[in-house]
Amino acid sequence: MPTDSLSRLPIRRLTLRDLAACADLSENRGWPREEHKWGFLLTAGKGYGIDDPDGGLVSACVVTEYGAQDQPSLGAVGMVLVAERHARQGLGRRLMRHVVSSMGTTPLTLHATPNGRPLYEELGFKVTGRAEMLRGHFTPGDPVPGVVTRAATAEDLTAILRLDEEVFGADRTPVITRLPAFADRMRVAEDDGRLIGYAAAWPNMDTHVVGPLIARDTETAKALIATLAAHTDRPLRTDIDVRHAELLTWAKERGLAGVSFNSVMTYGITELPGDWTRRFAPLTVAAG
Repeated sequence: MPTDSLSRLPIRRLTLRDLAACADLSENRGWPREEHKWGFLLTAGKGYGIDDPDGGLVSACVVTEYGAQDQPSLGAVGMVLVAERHARQGLGRRLMRHVVSSMGTTPLTLHATPNGRPLYEELGFKVTGRAEMLRGHFTPGDPVPGVVTRAATAEDLTAILRLDEEVFGADRTPVITRLPAFADRMRVAEDDGRLIGYAAAWPNMDTHVVGPLIARDTETAKALIATLAAHTDRPLRTDIDVRHAELLTWAKERGLAGVSFNSVMTYGITELPGDWTRRFAPLTVAAG
């Protein structure tokens, strides 16, 4: 299809009916299909896409909004994909410009691969951080002393939401309340009955992804990862803020290997809100 014809194709909202087409698009670009993650993001966030007249999707992305429903304080952009046969024809740029325009004055954030970073910089996004993706079979070690963790229950939800908003810097209620159904396991850490951290492990193809990971300190983060790892035979994957050097070193000593780095980028703000010292890993790089 000529480039000028592609530029006239309408951008529309995606729904769960587009789940298979989104997974097909991921597969087309050499990504895992990730249907479980796509389903979560299309439910918790807003999907945008361009239909291919020959079938399927030409391009797609998802925006997850945080804060007040009528006036979000932050939007996370992820899963930005363009079909291989239509790559390098400006479709990703067009879709991203649509997202930026539709979000108005709401600040945005995303995790960019080295290949995607130039496009986002062209659109005005700035690099404000870095995360390292780790993957591998976790090797158990001695229990982390002084940290008490247990399985999360429904009664913990209010405290989890309170801690999450305090650390993340924005209300993520629509996402966090979906987490128990999305994740296979959730753990909380306590100190004298007070919640000081929580984490989840959710299935993604042949791995379990650890995220979100929010903890009072590095020792608490270690304990949460270790107890989640103890209940799965799958490789673990997580994306850790590189400023948490001690946790990265510990995780690598336990069998996780560095796979790649992503740039954390923002638009409309100079840095992410919240407390990065207690924010160790995102729920997913596609949603912050």
